Amino acid sequence: MNDTGKLDAQLDKAGRLRHLLRLQGLSKSFITNLLDRAAGFQTAVGKPPARDDLLRGRTVANLFFEPSTRTRASFELAAKRLSADVLNLDVNMSSRTKGESLLDTIYTLQAMQVDVFVVRDASAGIPEYITENVIPAVSVLNAGEADVSHPTQGLLDLMTIRQAKGTLDGLTVTVIGDIAHSRVARSLSEGLAIMGNNELRLVSPEGLAADPELYPDALLTSDIDSAVTGADVVMALRIQRERIKEKSSLMTSMEYHQQYGLTEARLQLARPDAIVMHPGPMNRDVEISGPVADGPQSVVTRQVHNGVAVRMAVLAAVTEARLP
Repeated sequence: MNDTGKLDAQLDKAGRLRHLLRLQGLSKSFITNLLDRAAGFQTAVGKPPARDDLLRGRTVANLFFEPSTRTRASFELAAKRLSADVLNLDVNMSSRTKGESLLDTIYTLQAMQVDVFVVRDASAGIPEYITENVIPAVSVLNAGEADVSHPTQGLLDLMTIRQAKGTLDGLTVTVIGDIAHSRVARSLSEGLAIMGNNELRLVSPEGLAADPELYPDALLTSDIDSAVTGADVVMALRIQRERIKEKSSLMTSMEYHQQYGLTEARLQLARPDAIVMHPGPMNRDVEISGPVADGPQSVVTRQVHNGVAVRMAVLAAVTEARLP
């Protein structure tokens, strides 16, 4: 399927969400409505979580063929809080390890009347491939695709920024770390471009820099101090060693922290009301210092909190798209 077909597959003829593969191709109003809906699914931490019967009688299968803690737990809680039946497929017990093809796994679960597949895979193109082979009654949600896309992470990051800054327009956003292998950076970039006239600065050491063709409007640099200066939002990313074939050229954790770690001193270069983000998992005192991660400008736990609400909104949207 070409890119146009991929984007068209996300929406039905009425413009409702059928699959979620990436943020690119969605409109500003569509994303705004999703974020508004997610906000309606939130309650304060310490209070009983929001619940609804929107997915009662529906089955959601979490197919995580790549390790995950936050995203998998978040989708599971989101589905259960909407009253869905939830199936978690353990990759270590999956029939794919026994030689069964991916599609045979999908067809087996489809025959069990699974309504929504939440898919994470280390290979690019897998969520799209599944959408091409499921029946019309089934939806596919991309929960992390290689280094290509992580749309619900992008949505929760947008939601967190909007809550903290009051807008998604006219902001300076700095992302520091392994941009080359980051699906988080890709989805955030797509979302920021859709939502407003934002300046994106991508900071990385040599060998981990972004492909300029993937970020045509971003500032690509290795100068962390200049990129953090005046930023409204600063996000730190970990080095994704599991995606890097040649590791001998990587600097040590101490060297990385000294040169690219988000420290208290570096954060002072940003705007006084700047927020600090991290998608997790977090390597403290490598890409971010403990005092910054836990400091008053950090919204890391808010990102996690927003993730459940965003995934509830997405699950509700694809379920309603199948209603008459």
